Amino acid sequence: MFVAEELSGAGDAGREPIATMPGVQRLSLQEAVAEAAVAAELGLAAVMLFGIPAEKDEQGSGAWDEEGVVQLATRAIKQARPELLVITDVCLCEYTDHGHCGVLRGDGAVDNDATVSLLARTAVSHARAGADMVAPSDMMDGRVGAIRDELDGEGFADTPILAYSAKFASAFYGPFRDAAGSTPSFGDRRAYQMDPANGREAEREALLDLQEGADMVMVKPALAYGDLISAVKRATLLPWRPTTSAASMRWSRQRQRRLPGRARSGARDPHLPAPRRRRHDRLLPRKGRRPMASRAELSKQSADAERASAAVPRSAAAATAPPCP
Repeated sequence: MFVAEELSGAGDAGREPIATMPGVQRLSLQEAVAEAAVAAELGLAAVMLFGIPAEKDEQGSGAWDEEGVVQLATRAIKQARPELLVITDVCLCEYTDHGHCGVLRGDGAVDNDATVSLLARTAVSHARAGADMVAPSDMMDGRVGAIRDELDGEGFADTPILAYSAKFASAFYGPFRDAAGSTPSFGDRRAYQMDPANGREAEREALLDLQEGADMVMVKPALAYGDLISAVKRATLLPWRPTTSAASMRWSRQRQRRLPGRARSGARDPHLPAPRRRRHDRLLPRKGRRPMASRAELSKQSADAERASAAVPRSAAAATAPPCP
């Protein structure tokens, strides 16, 4: 849900169509609350907020403003629909005047460490406004751990983190950047987003975020990375969230139009089993939970147990064994 602090030229009161995302609109604060109510009535469990501020600066200071657009929208939605989960995007790209996801150094490169502290500050402001979950999408190194520490220190230990763990550099993000007004004014984001040719890094990044305290992980864009979604799921054993961009959905529809027969019609093959919802995969409350062990950690624990068992002398084992009946 795109919430715009100021709307200009909206055809409908408080709504502005997004040319590159047909059927999607930027919303005023009031319309965002109304849209959230519709979502709740339809049975949706959560909404995710992306803010579009009226003014931007080099630091992206609107991101952690206590009276910022996301903070105000979060409070209003939680007041109107307290049962609806509110997830907030944590990034600076919508708030910086240069469109990059972090603070820039003098040479034009993103300053990772300076950005991480601002992201943590932003996450805390969202939690203070009532956000049920924060979702850092910036791809800075170490930001999950910094956000977790800051949330815990400010009394929000039960606020979970949805980490954009494997976010690949992609042209699929074009429509979103147009909707959020976050297209970089120079260069690109390949310095901090992932190389699409390096699939192994997706698993490594997800494990790093797990160690730093992530409660869910994300692979983006999802449509073209089904193999990596499977690899990340096996490696982390965490709930995961795929995100499919508008451009990748358009690519999928164009591809289907070129396929004959059943694939084009969209009908399901009757010989295939019906899809099942894996209820055990739903996010549980963070309170009282320890971080789940990864598959690698479980394998190490099993190997350590086997080595400890092998180290017991045979005579000692026989002495402790119960007598035969």
